[in-house]
Amino acid sequence: MAMLSLISDILQRPTIVGVLSELVALMAPVWIAMVVGVLVGWAWKPKWANLGKDLLDGSKESSPASRLASSIPSFNPLKLQFPTCIPWISDAGAEKVNLSVPPTAVPECSSMASERGTSSLVTDDDLQHLCRLVEVKDGGPSWIHMMDRCTTTMSYQAWRRDPETGPPQYRSRTVFEDATPELVRDFFWDDEFRSKWDDMLIHASTLEDCPITGCMMVQWVRKFPFFCSDREYIIGRRIWESGRLYYCITKGVPCSTIPRRNRPRRVDLYYSSWCIRAVESKRAQGQLTACEVLLFHHEDMGIPWEIAKLGVRQGMWGAVKKIEPGLRAYQIERASEAPLSRSAIMAQINTKVSEVHLRSLESVNAQTSEIEDGVNSSEKRAGKSIPKLIIVGGAIALACTIDRGLVTKALIFGVARRFSNMGRRL
Repeated sequence: MAMLSLISDILQRPTIVGVLSELVALMAPVWIAMVVGVLVGWAWKPKWANLGKDLLDGSKESSPASRLASSIPSFNPLKLQFPTCIPWISDAGAEKVNLSVPPTAVPECSSMASERGTSSLVTDDDLQHLCRLVEVKDGGPSWIHMMDRCTTTMSYQAWRRDPETGPPQYRSRTVFEDATPELVRDFFWDDEFRSKWDDMLIHASTLEDCPITGCMMVQWVRKFPFFCSDREYIIGRRIWESGRLYYCITKGVPCSTIPRRNRPRRVDLYYSSWCIRAVESKRAQGQLTACEVLLFHHEDMGIPWEIAKLGVRQGMWGAVKKIEPGLRAYQIERASEAPLSRSAIMAQINTKVSEVHLRSLESVNAQTSEIEDGVNSSEKRAGKSIPKLIIVGGAIALACTIDRGLVTKALIFGVARRFSNMGRRL
């Protein structure tokens, strides 16, 4: 009753300015207290706060539905894995535990059922999605240019976009001089050699693989400084080949056989795929002696996205520059005819796809985009009317509640109409 009396006294002020100033003075302490409470709760979080989430995650992994749910194409190849270049983001309250990961036995893809199960991790739908990204026909927001750098033997360009839902997405184009698409494909797939140039990779193991399709499930753990929590990735990956053009897809997949732990923290939403092809060299005109890598990457590491974008921008070029020395060292090792690693052998098992099939995917993409655009536009038209009804209905209720004559009610309806018109323009 005291609050209602206070509000009634405020509304009896002779001017609108007086009413608004009193309302602001009344609500300001409440908002300040709420913001302080959110900040304190985010900075200090006891271990028991994660207990419910861990129980839910455990039950979710053990349920048949979670094992059957395929990942939706969710943006490592170049250490160009941009979000892993954020070495200064920490997880407050994480308990220190042993970071070593026990080696995992590699099951043989001996039966047809096992082969189908592994191959279903990455499917033609994922290829279709990557083709849409490469052709810039995926229907997403426009790309914002971030960077354009080069050295004598490498050029690099990067873009970013912010979808309505989900983490920031990144796109890059890297051209390596004097490199073949096949060598670059093997280089990014070779987990055993990656540890020699990617100093953030502390563990990589193959959980499953299929010698028929080349599809693999691998486990990565990436290292961060002592004040940060390491990240674990369960990745499904597969390569499609069309001539000398390679579509390499890696994405996060569910895995019930590897239990979750507090550290390293598992990243579920992960997508990192690229298209590799031969392009004309800038040093030898007309010669296809350079290799282009188009990368599309996004992941949700459980940190504020604005902080992640800042870290990516600051660390991007420094991380990318470390890739080329690793590639050149890989060229030397391959020239010495050293035996190939298991993952490099799997990189050479590709699913063949014709140009006709790729064009059919593009036509399906175009039809799907048209349908989605039509649905989205109708949803937007329907959605715009709802806020307008809320505003007008609220104005009617307020006008009926406050009995201050026709002038007050006219003012309320005028303000409501102004806000509804603003919503229509939006």
